[in-house]
Amino acid sequence: MVGVSDGQAPAAHHAPVGRPLLSLSLAAMMDEVHAHSGAVYLLSPDQPLLEMAVMAGLPRSFAAPWERLGLSAHVPVADAVNDRRLVWVGGEEEMARLYPRIAVVLPYPFALAALPVATAGTVYGAVFVTWPGSHPAQLSEHERDHLTAACHRLAVRLERAAEHSVPLAAEPDLVGAPPVGGVAATLGTVEAARMAARLPYGLCSLDLHGRVVFANSAAAELLGVPVNRLLGTQPWASVTWLNDPVYEDRYRAALFSQQVTSFVALRPPGDWLSFRLYPSTTGLSVRITRARGVARMGRSGPRSGDAADAPPRLVTISQVLSLAGALTEAVGVQDVVQLVADEIVPAVGGHAVVLLASRSGRLRVLGHHGFPDPHIVERFDGTSLTAQTPGVHALSSGVPAFFESREHLERLYPARHATPDGFAAWAYLPLIASGRPVGTCVITYTEPHTFPTEERAVLTSLSGLIALALERALLYDAKHQLAHGLQAALLPHSLPPLPGVTAAARYLAGTRGMDIGGDFYDLVPTPEGAAAVIGDVQGHNVTAAGLMGQLRTAVRAYTTVGQAPEQVMGSTNRLLIDLGSDLFASCLYLRLDPANGRAVMARAGHPPPLLLRPDGRVRVLDLAGGPLLGIDASAVYPTTEVALPPGSVLVLYTDGLIESPGVDIEDALAALGERLAGAGEQPLDRLADILVGDLAAAEERLDDVALLLLRAQR
Repeated sequence: MVGVSDGQAPAAHHAPVGRPLLSLSLAAMMDEVHAHSGAVYLLSPDQPLLEMAVMAGLPRSFAAPWERLGLSAHVPVADAVNDRRLVWVGGEEEMARLYPRIAVVLPYPFALAALPVATAGTVYGAVFVTWPGSHPAQLSEHERDHLTAACHRLAVRLERAAEHSVPLAAEPDLVGAPPVGGVAATLGTVEAARMAARLPYGLCSLDLHGRVVFANSAAAELLGVPVNRLLGTQPWASVTWLNDPVYEDRYRAALFSQQVTSFVALRPPGDWLSFRLYPSTTGLSVRITRARGVARMGRSGPRSGDAADAPPRLVTISQVLSLAGALTEAVGVQDVVQLVADEIVPAVGGHAVVLLASRSGRLRVLGHHGFPDPHIVERFDGTSLTAQTPGVHALSSGVPAFFESREHLERLYPARHATPDGFAAWAYLPLIASGRPVGTCVITYTEPHTFPTEERAVLTSLSGLIALALERALLYDAKHQLAHGLQAALLPHSLPPLPGVTAAARYLAGTRGMDIGGDFYDLVPTPEGAAAVIGDVQGHNVTAAGLMGQLRTAVRAYTTVGQAPEQVMGSTNRLLIDLGSDLFASCLYLRLDPANGRAVMARAGHPPPLLLRPDGRVRVLDLAGGPLLGIDASAVYPTTEVALPPGSVLVLYTDGLIESPGVDIEDALAALGERLAGAGEQPLDRLADILVGDLAAAEERLDDVALLLLRAQR
């Protein structure tokens, strides 16, 4: 060892920094905790992406949908990086609850741990490891400590390599694959092979990739395919009637769960065979026998065509299932754009995306992501649908177009119509939903990119899912815009200036349903000063909003003709009953007389207002009142007179401001009063923002909120 003085080693004596071996680190990590499979991800240097660097224990195709991940993707390794913590998923049910999209693609019993590969200051990537379904539901202390320490050691190696500019080399995945062609190499001895050949049932061995590395003569006879045509192939590719995703899925289930798995399959014309799969970490042994007493199961029998020539579908099925789950979460158009950017573009190796749709004879940009200069996208926007461009052609013809290089693109389209500069390959995907074109999805690549047949099939399948999501999103956005337009039309555009009174109001829509509700408020000038009203029609839909508009108009009309507060409430109650609606409404109506410093109020089942006095004290006004509007035509609504000295503030609100699950109403009112007392000297607009602050920032509101503040001027 080299001695160290004063805590520092001379630079000349530093040991050379070796290249970190990710596969070796992963193998050691898995071996210590007896994990079944795992992978190391590294952060992309120039994008918020995690890229799989090496995988062990299972073929990489099992993790195809997650080879490249946006950091915003809801998957364990991304969560581990974002939260800088160990993410543990203890089994199949927990996976379905926490990560439903992964459970759709991998519905098998297994446990998973994901950890960040990070030092105190830098995150370099992440690791995940999995165990068969027999693993306990909880991670042991030994497993947790070992994995955490191993990931930290790997991060330190990566940090040292980065400091000394040591590049990382590509490493092969650690997936054992016995050589094909030698019986002795597969079973160990000639005598063992002879024993297997004498067995009366079929026996074959599959490697981790599902390829046949041994088959006895009984297996060949039962499958109807000679041994030499089985070796080196996957059964679902070389045996025509096994070319079904269901049978391929059983192989995946056995490897993931490390549990014995079985299924029956129909060999045409009418023979049922039983397959029993015995997995291990090196492959699978398969026992094939004739199934006895199997009734017709309804699955299709023979398939046409030679399945051996069909491309492997494992990646395709996984990609489509995972991304279909992602797209079902999209609500508006921008949600679709973000999900395509976060989930699909990284998965296919792209770098940017733009969604286009036709509007009034021209292409319009619905959304985009990943372009270094947003102005580049403007070249798409406004293109005539008669122009000779790939975007227009894909939209009008419904045929996808793939351009592997700029030269390829410019051979077919003039340079002036080429896609924006800075990219080298493009996929133009027509978005067809319900038999009609919805738009075009353009995925761009910074380097020339080949599009093999399998990838084109995946992208074409995904374009249909994107189209359905976009169609729903466009409809949602249209309804959302209509609802908000209706809401805006029914509420006051501004509050009128009044002598002796200043006012401020806020409205927040609930986030459930159509983001529209029945809360309303109004301020109406009167000869004495003003009349104010606030109310809440039950419901969060167009019906509630429409009824709210009728009530607000009625209150304004009754006020204008000079009715007293109790008469306004009674007339509005009878109107609601006469309209024949099944909905009820709460309401608070008051007549302000600032010159005499008073207000007269009538209440119909509405939360009590708060009064901030000039001395800073807050009172909850206990008003006399009657039942909700719309219940009893003979109901009366007594009034209460309240002193309103100069400088005092009246706070009128709907129940959405104070009601929340698990919170007592009295406690909520006390908290509102404390906020009011603490900020009462603020200008009314600032005070209104403070009172609704938490709700305005919340992503989810169970109810809509209306707030009306009135301050008597000094």
